[in-house]
Amino acid sequence: MNLSRFLKKIGLTFLVGCMAFAAVSCSEDEDGPGAVGNGTVSGVVTDEQARPIEGVSVSMPANGIQTTTSATGEYTLPNVPMTSGIILFEREGFDTLGVTVVAKKFTDAKATVNVEMVYENAVIKGVVLDAAKANAPLAGATVKVSEFQTTETNDKGEFQLRNLTLKDYSVTVSYPGYKDVVKAVGADAFNEEGVATIEAVMGAEELLRGLTKYQLAECRRWVYNEYRGGRNADDYPHWDWSTDNMCTLDFSGDYEEQNEGTTLRIRNSADDQRNNPVDMEVFDSFVYGRKLITADNHLMTVLARTHNASADAPAYFGIQVVDLEDADAKANLIGGVRTLADENYNMFEADLSDYIGKEVVIAVGTFRQQAGDYWKQLVLRRIAFTAESIPSTWAWLPGTPVAGLEGWNMTMEMVRSTMPNDFSSFTGISPVSGNRDNYFDAYRAWRDVHHVACEWSLMPLFKDPEVFPSEGFLLKTRGDAAVNTKVPEAYMFSKFSIAPGKDKFTLKTRCFSSANATFFKITAITMDGTVKHLSPVSNTATMAEAAADGCWKFIHEAGGPDAPNAYASFVYDLSEFDGQDVVITIGVFKGESNGDENKLLFYSVDLN
Repeated sequence: MNLSRFLKKIGLTFLVGCMAFAAVSCSEDEDGPGAVGNGTVSGVVTDEQARPIEGVSVSMPANGIQTTTSATGEYTLPNVPMTSGIILFEREGFDTLGVTVVAKKFTDAKATVNVEMVYENAVIKGVVLDAAKANAPLAGATVKVSEFQTTETNDKGEFQLRNLTLKDYSVTVSYPGYKDVVKAVGADAFNEEGVATIEAVMGAEELLRGLTKYQLAECRRWVYNEYRGGRNADDYPHWDWSTDNMCTLDFSGDYEEQNEGTTLRIRNSADDQRNNPVDMEVFDSFVYGRKLITADNHLMTVLARTHNASADAPAYFGIQVVDLEDADAKANLIGGVRTLADENYNMFEADLSDYIGKEVVIAVGTFRQQAGDYWKQLVLRRIAFTAESIPSTWAWLPGTPVAGLEGWNMTMEMVRSTMPNDFSSFTGISPVSGNRDNYFDAYRAWRDVHHVACEWSLMPLFKDPEVFPSEGFLLKTRGDAAVNTKVPEAYMFSKFSIAPGKDKFTLKTRCFSSANATFFKITAITMDGTVKHLSPVSNTATMAEAAADGCWKFIHEAGGPDAPNAYASFVYDLSEFDGQDVVITIGVFKGESNGDENKLLFYSVDLN
């Protein structure tokens, strides 16, 4: 037991003793023991990841009452006086928790107390290797998660950071003469024993500016076939600020989100940057990610324009690919150095057929073509992957339409080549707010919380979403649209590898009308193109019922950040797809002609 937990327990013990004395004193002034009566307190004990905790001692020491939580974290404490008293929750490795229960908590002699206990014995351990010495253990490297939580590797390169709580960490590994290596350890990386294990490799050769092979192996995946940037609604709603997902990708160098697109700029804002030498082989600023190349997505298209360029002084850029499986991995330039001086959008293609069957790192970046005060911008509007050329600037991706989903602009090539999602829990709550003119920081914050609009792909067929409502991200219909329960107004999609323990799908949602129902549909698409519209096995909505063409309609106005349990939950059983990769879509439909927008809100999406 650490010092803070020991002091807390002393404080709780003292407080419990005081409560016992107060209870005895009051009983002498009342009508005698039992004047108020006894009741039952029950509930569920979970950890910070909402996992049930078994074996927690639940007690009311002042009254000598005690029980223990079950495998599901549940407990029942009988014969609890319905007066003010403290219930203690204790388990080795967790911070002892005391909860005061007062008379008004009881209804019909029953009270519910659900608690979350903080784990304090979590450990991050691992090994640090020296790439410059054939991955030999590196002793004496500094490993830290904060200035106060730090350690060094031993002679075997091993380390342990102990007495941590279960939360997300950024682990920094430092060693003189080497670039720092930063490892992200999510709260879900800790196993049931509270241990997370990592490996860090120091001193590897840079393949892209500032990034080694080992760092590139951990960059974000480009899971989908299209990423859009910019704030202008050039072809609303497909190209509207609310549909931008390019600025959630990984960047290096100088970049910003502009009206015209996600913009890569030559590093030139300070004197030391203006002293950077000409380099036509290594990108100055770039966007990058990992992508599995297949026959369905081997043709890469970049839609771009420029600022601060002219025919005699164009912007220089390129597309580089790093094959991490290659023992002599390097950045290969595809299609040579390209130039662009046009402030109109142009499409540039790169054939990645040589990499079919491989997951490679792809980067789009700018080159410094001149020394000194050199200022060029490459404005990226779209990065896309298809099996054939995109027919026009603002067109949806070409391919074979999925049978049964006509009008969705979903192709079989998209179904097959979308990569399975790395995550299984998503939020619709944005930790940072924003608006059309200032949303870059908010969108970037989505990465840390696995926001649904960052980790899923948005298809705004007819209507844009609302990005920053306090209740969560939401899709909506047009108010004046014709009734259509076959083609959605907008939908989200992602691919998941379904397996036992990862085949229950839960959407927590709400709508905003007590008169006009929201129509939505959850659809599964298998890799052979089989389409199945799913029905929930349970729901907690105020009103919900099946509607036409596989839609469900519901009304439920409750739920908010301060009332997370008040949202409606729709639960789906995906066990029939165990062992398969399946694309899941969530769409909103104009199910009734009511002259009003109908809204489907995303508070959370979970696959467990």
